Amino acid sequence: MSTVNPINQLSIEGFKSIRSMKNLKLNRLNVLIGANGVGKSNFVSYFKLLGEMLDSRLQVWSQKQGKAERVLSFGVKETSEFSSFVTFGINGYKFILEPTIDGGFTFSQESLYFDGPYYGVKWISLGSGHNEAKLKSEFEKRNKGTEADYCYSSISSWRVYHFHDTSDTAGVKRNCSVHDNEYLRTDASNLAAYLYHLKTDSPDVYSQIRKTVRLAIPFFDDFVLKPTKLESEEEQIRLLWTQLDSDYALWPSQLSDGSIRFICLVTALMQPSAPSTIIIDEPELGLHPYAITLLGALLRSASQRMQVIISTQSVPLLNEFEIDDLIVVEREKGSSSFKRLDETEFESWLEDYSVGELWEKNILGGRPSK
Repeated sequence: MSTVNPINQLSIEGFKSIRSMKNLKLNRLNVLIGANGVGKSNFVSYFKLLGEMLDSRLQVWSQKQGKAERVLSFGVKETSEFSSFVTFGINGYKFILEPTIDGGFTFSQESLYFDGPYYGVKWISLGSGHNEAKLKSEFEKRNKGTEADYCYSSISSWRVYHFHDTSDTAGVKRNCSVHDNEYLRTDASNLAAYLYHLKTDSPDVYSQIRKTVRLAIPFFDDFVLKPTKLESEEEQIRLLWTQLDSDYALWPSQLSDGSIRFICLVTALMQPSAPSTIIIDEPELGLHPYAITLLGALLRSASQRMQVIISTQSVPLLNEFEIDDLIVVEREKGSSSFKRLDETEFESWLEDYSVGELWEKNILGGRPSK
């Protein structure tokens, strides 16, 4: 696979509440703040859509969303198409989707973009009239080093993590295949297998994950990762753990929901083969205030190795970032707006208040309003 790149700029038109977002610059660390319902989750949903598109599941995804009527901004009568252009490194990917009679989508345009130092701007059309993205098939049939290779490799390395499900049936609490360990799945359903892999192949990383978990969960000692083989089945593994001064193996259900989410977050943010971009919606959910402080440090550290995009409504978590890291999301005339802040405009305020306090006081914007 070719070199993968984080996102430089992103434009989205006609997608859910994002009627028009042009050339939003994304840095190494990006923190979306805003009230409920302003469009932060729709922004995260866009990246989930990209993953579905690359795996030829656009039509399935659109049906689950409630068809094109629910995807296009204010419905099909108001919006005739959904388009996006995203750049990364010297490459880019553009698509325009139009609704079909049955509520799905068809591509009116799918193109690759290249802006090299010697050749200048070049557009490569992947055609029109198709119902599923052609990028993956172009990647599979082209030689390494082509625009299709760079574009597919980069976009497929962007990963949306979602650890909100900690119910008794959540994947993270169930058995998983011990061989499912190449990367941490987006819902952490293979967490036990992935930690087992790290303990064997990257013991230093495993040790650091364990130490970090113990900072937030003082009674935690270690994971118990022992594969078992049932008759006529491949090896399975479950996430068990021990507490300090005991060798009795406890089940994941004996950890709080917040503790399980924190373990998932630590593993995702410290994984050695990091995605080029990681996206997490409200990672602070259910965490203790001290764990939120640790999470802020982990996110800052992770942004040195990968691009980090999160949304949050947590004042303690905001206190861990700089104003330059923030993207304020608000509703203007029913549509989502995205605005980066300039820290120099708030220097006098920062002498007396933290970033989180400025948000609470609505100095930064992104607070509920009438």
